[in-house]
Amino acid sequence: MAETTRMDSANTGRAGGAASAVIRLHCGFFSALERAFAGWFNGFAARLAFTSVLLLYYLNSGWNKLGEGLFGFLDPSVGAFASILPSVMEQYGFNPAAVPFFPWHVIVLLGTWVEIVLPVMIVIGLFSRISALGMIVFIIVQSYVDVAHHGLEGKFVGAMFDRFPDAIIFDQRLLWIFVLLMIVVNGPGRLSIDHLLRRRVG
Repeated sequence: MAETTRMDSANTGRAGGAASAVIRLHCGFFSALERAFAGWFNGFAARLAFTSVLLLYYLNSGWNKLGEGLFGFLDPSVGAFASILPSVMEQYGFNPAAVPFFPWHVIVLLGTWVEIVLPVMIVIGLFSRISALGMIVFIIVQSYVDVAHHGLEGKFVGAMFDRFPDAIIFDQRLLWIFVLLMIVVNGPGRLSIDHLLRRRVG
């Protein structure tokens, strides 16, 4: 009986030692991985994902809102007004010239510039946190306009925790915002102009 008890204790000790070794290996590996990627990877990966998924989407959208000619950035197209202010455009007979400059023209100008300037700033890593925060606000406003004024509804809007992962608003754009939040919280990483400026300033 005593011999059996000693064998059981020995087996338990070996099992406990093996479990401790696995835990130490696990913790050591992932601690080393965390140290290796600390300070640069999260922001860089978020910017890379943004560049791959959203840069051309927003640049194309913003570019199509510009008016013709060299100063088209000061004179948005009819499509810009229809996209950003559909109910206001309907109120003024779809004639941008009849729409009051303040605040409606100002809103359209800002909306058009944001779609071009902020994505570029995020990609190159310049004032990245502020730019990402601005893009989050833009996406929220964009989603509101799509639902309230462009008639997006039902499965296209979706809902959180509904087991369907493909809705435009509560699935797709929630993930967009998450990527941008990674930049707001972690910064753009070392491969950015922000990092170079921070090192220069000290």
